[in-house]
Amino acid sequence: MSIIQEFKEFAIKGNMMDLAIGVIIGGAFGKIIDSLVKDIIMPLISVITGGGVDFTQKFIVLGDNPNNLQSLDQLTKAGVNVLTYGNFLTIFLNFIILAWVVFLMVKVMNRIRKQQEVAPEPAATPEDIQLLREIRDELKKQG
Repeated sequence: MSIIQEFKEFAIKGNMMDLAIGVIIGGAFGKIIDSLVKDIIMPLISVITGGGVDFTQKFIVLGDNPNNLQSLDQLTKAGVNVLTYGNFLTIFLNFIILAWVVFLMVKVMNRIRKQQEVAPEPAATPEDIQLLREIRDELKKQG
């Protein structure tokens, strides 16, 4: 078998296609979670904390700031060493929300699988027990 034929067989297998679909949907799902955090959760946190809180603009200047620049964009353009902990907090919050949503999805899927599992059929009654039941029923009819 040629290497091209082996690759073709590998690429067409169902597992490979399932993985590709999962990666594509996962990427789109990540964008949805990013938007959820950026556009819904962070504004709510900003309102709760008194407004004006934008975690992406939270930073600590680690180096010299000779021009006394105040915005993150100006500092990064000037090459000043900046610790952007706000961006990390936003990405960490994205991860926590994504992990929570995935956990809930797995939980729902497990519940659906348990409901779909068919209870095993009861074993057939042994012949001797069936015979005894028939005898009992006949005795009840006669008595």
